[in-house]
Amino acid sequence: MKLRFLLLSLLFSAFAIAQTATVSGVILDKEMNNEPLPFANIMIKGTKTGTTTDENGKYTLKLKPGSYTLVIGFLGYDTKEIPFTVKANEKKVINYTLESNGVMLDDVVVIQTVSKEKESALLQEQQKAVEIKQSIGAEEISKKGISDVAAAVVKTTGITKQEGTGNIYVRGLGDRYNTTTMNGLPLPSNNAARKNISLDIFSTDIVEYIGIDKTFNYKNYGDFAGANIDIVSKNFKASSMLEIGTGFGMNSNAIGQDKFYQQDGPNFHGFGTEEIPNNPLGSYNFNTSWDKSAATPIDGSLFIRGGKSFNVGSNGKLSLFANASFDNGYKYNEGVSRGGVNVQGVAKRNLFKKSFDYQTNSNALLNINYKINSNHNIRINSMLINSSSQKHDEYNGVIDIFDSAPDGGGFIRRSTFDRTTLLINQLLGEHKLTERINFDWGVSYNMMKNVIPDRMQNIFVPLDNDNPTTSTLITSTLNQSDNHRYYQEMTDDEIAGNFNLSYKFGKNEDDKYKGKIIAGYSARYKEINFDATQFNFNILVPDSELPFIDLNNIDGFFNQNSIDLGYYNIQTFNGGLGSPNALKPQNFNGQQIISAGYGAIEYQFTPKLFVIAGFRSEFIIQDIKYTTALAPSGGKKNFDTMEYLPMLNAKYEVNEKQNLKLAASKTYTLPQFKERAPFQFEDVNQVYFGNPFLYNSTDYNVDVKWEYFPKNGEVISVTGFGKLIQNPINEVTVASATNDISWVNSGDKATGIGAELEFRKNLYTIEDSSNEKNSNLGFGLNISYLYTNQDLEPAKVIKETNGTINVAFTEKESRLTGASDLLINSDLSYNKSFSKDKSITATLAGNYFSDRISALGSYGKGNLVDSEVIALDFILKFKLNKNIGIGFSAKNLTDPTIERKQDIQNVVVDSYKKGRNFSLSMKYTF
Repeated sequence: MKLRFLLLSLLFSAFAIAQTATVSGVILDKEMNNEPLPFANIMIKGTKTGTTTDENGKYTLKLKPGSYTLVIGFLGYDTKEIPFTVKANEKKVINYTLESNGVMLDDVVVIQTVSKEKESALLQEQQKAVEIKQSIGAEEISKKGISDVAAAVVKTTGITKQEGTGNIYVRGLGDRYNTTTMNGLPLPSNNAARKNISLDIFSTDIVEYIGIDKTFNYKNYGDFAGANIDIVSKNFKASSMLEIGTGFGMNSNAIGQDKFYQQDGPNFHGFGTEEIPNNPLGSYNFNTSWDKSAATPIDGSLFIRGGKSFNVGSNGKLSLFANASFDNGYKYNEGVSRGGVNVQGVAKRNLFKKSFDYQTNSNALLNINYKINSNHNIRINSMLINSSSQKHDEYNGVIDIFDSAPDGGGFIRRSTFDRTTLLINQLLGEHKLTERINFDWGVSYNMMKNVIPDRMQNIFVPLDNDNPTTSTLITSTLNQSDNHRYYQEMTDDEIAGNFNLSYKFGKNEDDKYKGKIIAGYSARYKEINFDATQFNFNILVPDSELPFIDLNNIDGFFNQNSIDLGYYNIQTFNGGLGSPNALKPQNFNGQQIISAGYGAIEYQFTPKLFVIAGFRSEFIIQDIKYTTALAPSGGKKNFDTMEYLPMLNAKYEVNEKQNLKLAASKTYTLPQFKERAPFQFEDVNQVYFGNPFLYNSTDYNVDVKWEYFPKNGEVISVTGFGKLIQNPINEVTVASATNDISWVNSGDKATGIGAELEFRKNLYTIEDSSNEKNSNLGFGLNISYLYTNQDLEPAKVIKETNGTINVAFTEKESRLTGASDLLINSDLSYNKSFSKDKSITATLAGNYFSDRISALGSYGKGNLVDSEVIALDFILKFKLNKNIGIGFSAKNLTDPTIERKQDIQNVVVDSYKKGRNFSLSMKYTF
């Protein structure tokens, strides 16, 4: 009887299964040009049967035969009800394209925005793309407590940041090999020393996501070998939103000082400046004090942001988004600082450094998006950034073992205020002219101004070198520039435009186009101007006649009375009072013009094989003129070149979750204006000067990648890559007593091969959609290994610089400067939702980079090498209710020693700890 019952049950179950019908389809997003819409809700009306679309917009439901109503919904979009009937064993396909309803509640705003910026959505885009690309979105940025773009990109595979700068290294390739854009349009540099703008001046508050392309794309400029980093600004699409927030924090080193010192002059907000005074050579007319002031080192931040959307006519929509923010921070570090280390390992300058640094960053952004209809869209972006750094550095010890405080007791003080103002203006358009033809364009006008107004430096030495610790101090008389005030101004104005026309062809059986032809033109015109004037306080009397210096009253010596008494006069590098060109600044200026045309074919050869073949040609002009202390009679260097840049991308879809990708390209690398200008930049322990004979390198790049997407929001990928760089440019220590640094085309070629691993996994997920109590534990890891090698040819350098730069490399071959062999980033994140409006997120993130060369050594002296660093951050965010959120961060918990050595001699030339940073923040959403 039991056996009969079991057989009947099995037969009934088999019959029931046989009677099951299947409903499936793809949901598209009309607001995103009919792209698949992930996470849309699919329900059978009047039942509990339902699902959500996957990252490709697909869904599947199992139903019994009958008549039903399919309900398709997504937050902020019109809900669609579709009646249908299915028969036994029928496979019914229901596809639909959702459209925004233009009316959303405030609590819907946040959820919808996050869904468009979340990690899973960006991974979906990465999976669909034929190109090899990476992105980090607003969700991940927020989860990891990242406040600026530089800190965001170093969380991705194969990228590190140079300590103390905004300089980014991608696969070991530094600033010169990378490019930075915003919404696809180029950005100017804010520093004469670098090609790219410092990414740390961009607040992540204005970022929707950051795209990182490590392979060349025909739409990008060819001055590229590392990565193009594209900052995509927020594009508001909801109904309305208003949010304010504030926070405070501290650095453990800074707060531990009895007094935090700053120079006189710059203000709290970082907008102030000092102009060169009237008659600076004839009398003492400087308004600011040489003496330092004290501040309370508590960091602060404040922001307000809001958005509003309006329906315009039956099909149009106007969206506005604005953001304004200010934040500041205090940092302190101390440690050894040495310079001029010789072959025997003796440092010509041996000091102990104390460094006080106060930084500000102000951002104002306005985005206007006008969706004329589903086929035409216009967007305006305008952004103002003001960033400042106020450094006050004090050094004690041996200034020069031969001439100045040879047994110690010397004192150097340098106070530097550095301010950058950047205005970005962009106008972009997207137009679907026909079903097959699209036209996209963008133009920009950017204005950048960087000033160092009134940098102050003093050097004081013991009157009695035999008793340096007890001797009184006097002003150094060794060099007239030992005590000076320095004024620098650099402007970089640029106009750029991109114009792109595409035509689809070759419909397949699914009524989709298999191919696309693209043609486009892009151009940029840059004008750069750099002026620098240094006022040297030239001592006129012997040491024995100089008054003693009180370090707490330096104004007591540098004043009009001392000039009247004949202690010193004031001169520039062009002379003093009475010299006709004394106030003429040292200057270099130049223009760079790049005019480019490009074309490409994108084609799907089979359901699994996609190929993009492109070609770009660029005509490049880079001219520079200069009049400097190293070239007082002036000079100019012009060059122009034509570059032909092919590229190929291919993707093979192994299955729905796995891809194989290939990328190959030819690119080039231009020298920068500062590197070509014979101008001398002086740090306390390092001097840099330009090489007007520099020329561009040629780069060949190839990447192969396997990627696997196990589940929504997860990825495992492995990438192998190789690069060949002809005539690479390197920083090199030239033949000089002070180990001056310049830039040269150091050899015929450099090669690099490496591998990258990326792993993102949800360790566990608990979902309770009925009560909205969800939890998730996620783990991320990326590892990059790089091997580089380059030949070093001193004869080539001497020949190409006409003997003006003399080098004798210590080694015959070397790694590339800036290249770490091993990079590791990892994070562990826990998210818990207690209800719809209450949640907690905790993230522990760490990173590591191995040793890397900063500058190549010569004449038996070792390379300057930055030692390995391990860092660890902890971020906690808590949403108390619908309106209030709080956050806590503890960064740089390991507080590693930042160290630079001169290898071979094994001498530490720089060493310090940054301290730990703690902050607490709160925001309120209306």
